[in-house]
Amino acid sequence: MIQLTINNKKISAAPGSTILEAAKQNGIIIPSLCYMEGVHKFGSCRICSVEVEGARTLQIACMAEVREGMVVHTNSKKVQKTRKVLYELMLSDHSKNCLSCVRNQSCELQKLGDILGVGENRFDTGSAREQLDISPSITRDLSKCIFCRRCVTACKGIQGIGILDAQNRGFDSVIAPAMDRPINSAKCAFCGQCTVVCPVGALKETDHIERVWEAINNPEIRVVMQPAPAVRVALGEMFGYPVGTSVTGQMAAAMRALGVDDVFDTNWAADLTIMEEGTEFLHRAIDALSGKKAVLPLVSSCSPGWIKYIESYFPQLIPNLSSCKSPHMMLGALAKSYYAESIDVAPEKMYTVSIMPCTAKKFEAGREEMVNNGVPNVDAVLTTRELGQMIKQAGIDFRSLKEEQFDDPLGQSTGAADIFGVTGGVMEAAIRTVYVIITGRELPFEGLHVAPIVGLDQIKEATLKLENVLPDYKMFEGFEVKVAVTSGLAGAKILMDQIMAGTSPYHFIEVMGCPSGCICGGGQPRSEDPDVRTKRLKALYSEDESKVLRQSHLNPSIAAVYKDFLGKPCGHKSHELLHTHYVDRSSENE
Repeated sequence: MIQLTINNKKISAAPGSTILEAAKQNGIIIPSLCYMEGVHKFGSCRICSVEVEGARTLQIACMAEVREGMVVHTNSKKVQKTRKVLYELMLSDHSKNCLSCVRNQSCELQKLGDILGVGENRFDTGSAREQLDISPSITRDLSKCIFCRRCVTACKGIQGIGILDAQNRGFDSVIAPAMDRPINSAKCAFCGQCTVVCPVGALKETDHIERVWEAINNPEIRVVMQPAPAVRVALGEMFGYPVGTSVTGQMAAAMRALGVDDVFDTNWAADLTIMEEGTEFLHRAIDALSGKKAVLPLVSSCSPGWIKYIESYFPQLIPNLSSCKSPHMMLGALAKSYYAESIDVAPEKMYTVSIMPCTAKKFEAGREEMVNNGVPNVDAVLTTRELGQMIKQAGIDFRSLKEEQFDDPLGQSTGAADIFGVTGGVMEAAIRTVYVIITGRELPFEGLHVAPIVGLDQIKEATLKLENVLPDYKMFEGFEVKVAVTSGLAGAKILMDQIMAGTSPYHFIEVMGCPSGCICGGGQPRSEDPDVRTKRLKALYSEDESKVLRQSHLNPSIAAVYKDFLGKPCGHKSHELLHTHYVDRSSENE
């Protein structure tokens, strides 16, 4: 251990530690802005500057490593003055529309000003570069960018894409796609991880709130609202609940209180997705084992950020994708057909709003492939953050709401649907059903959990040997099904490279576009809790385990929709409404 002194306090630190890390481990807080522990370390803002005895200049605490005998002062007069000047310079060309900014009261730059005691800006020019870049999913406000480069790390270092970087020089510098192009002209997956790490309002989801209010207030429109699985274990954070608190019942009550006509659940459509995607996998596997032409591995299609990525970077593998629409699109399609018919409302008079943990869902809702009979499946997508904002706008006291249930017939779900929100959940849900279909027996795993694919590792895999199968599936006797799961586009690239090279051993692959899956999607509340992923994951598994029915094929409401409307999984009508195709985007936006 290295011995040093910080603020007259003798401490020890591991070799290689930075001054910032050593201080934090010993209860000394050094203000910072661009730094993100374990994620981003660049030193661009210099707010964490400290005075080191013997050094000619102030040192950047997040970059400078500790040395034996080092003496550090984190709050000297020189340090205080420098931090305030640096902060004021950041503000000098920063937009001042704080009251209308989506990050007002949750802005890290705003919070830093309070910590530093900056009440006014001596360098205020009174204006900022006004330039909005609005894409279907993400909006960039260059007047608020502070050049922390967190988004660059999220895009390149974590997701492995790298469409964002510093462009131009001097006062013309911007963080943008190559040649300072709009984000919609780059091969962006719209995953939204950049919006999660942005400390200010420079990157945010493209707003759908106003269009939703307009629909709710239109007496001629019937508004349907549906929340994704991961929303229920994150929404509470916006109202002071501890991270990982499940607020399913209050969430349903809040959506109803907003004035929507029907409160359904995307979980219902997650069960439906398992019936369709599981059947699709069976058909492909049977063809392959029978010597017929079949494209394997089958790759999941629930994550629109992942879909946009494969279209742009691995279009040759589009045939490997499941043709299933994502769950909220399935529910939207059925709300405007099956449900609309049952209540005698014209599909064009139905307005479906999806509450998603994801920004890429906004792009997905606008795809021309997500239309049936000229009517879009989903009309608007709100992120978890946007739903929280709407609840506050409506003056709803969320914490006082009594729990309510979702509406029938598209509101009942099994525990298998809940775990769609975590990495590995879609695969586990599919295995829970497909294994029973083939063998007639329950999974030989404790609590129905496929342990090898549970957790937050980047890539997980499992092998299931099929024995004593039912007569209709005799071709599977002794067959070993190999599956893989990944979350985050960097992990997806690894698995896709294997398929391209012909070395993939897998038959079925689940890909989620965001690291850890939907629980940490680009539209989820921002959290400073280092255990946020684990807590949200555990909450969704608790939702699953609390239910009596935990396998999608046991959902009586799903059985009813097949009997009364769809016919059978992967049948003619379900293909028409619930399946789609994807397009080669590799030549777009070159």
